[in-house]
Amino acid sequence: MAKQLDYHSIREIFTRFQEADPEPKGELEHVNVYTLVVAVALSAQATDAGVNKATRELFKIADTPQKMLDLGEDGLIEHIKTIGLFRQKAKNVIKLSRILVDEYGGEVPNSRAALQSLPGVGRKTANVVLNMWWRQPAQAVDTHIFRVGNRTGICPGKDVDTVERAIEDNIPADFQLHAHHWLILHGRYHCKARKPQCPTCIIRDLCQFEDKTL
Repeated sequence: MAKQLDYHSIREIFTRFQEADPEPKGELEHVNVYTLVVAVALSAQATDAGVNKATRELFKIADTPQKMLDLGEDGLIEHIKTIGLFRQKAKNVIKLSRILVDEYGGEVPNSRAALQSLPGVGRKTANVVLNMWWRQPAQAVDTHIFRVGNRTGICPGKDVDTVERAIEDNIPADFQLHAHHWLILHGRYHCKARKPQCPTCIIRDLCQFEDKTL
């Protein structure tokens, strides 16, 4: 684990991220906030590309909680059976859809606590939804962010909660809205787990990773 970078280094890193990609976007396809919740819940232990392939047709016919309930668990399974843990995920999606219809009038609530009360929705999922749909500076820490944060020193921590707190505490406020997307994309395409692309990395001079592939 690298030591926490100082303010000036972090500001320079995120200035470079912003110049390279001013408006980073999440890669999960969705048509409204409900389908975003479903897509993020389905993405646990699965790739965004795999989820998008499965949900492209699903969301054409089930883009509201009631339509998902009308489709039913078996119908949902037919669409998502290529995704890992699809049976449990289907149960959760049907359960959360029922709760949204019965308790929230078919609307998705926009507090972290209310989102986390839904089956299959953990803190990371709630943070993604709050950030992507309601543009709150919520930080969803996945494996990419955990790796990048600890390698570089941007937001080191022994667990995801500590890394989330390090992002909130150390990344300047003007970069907070897009911070988790910049970190995810950097981890996905540059700071890869097995073969990090250090020679072409735009922050390699500021990164504290000792095993750079130079």
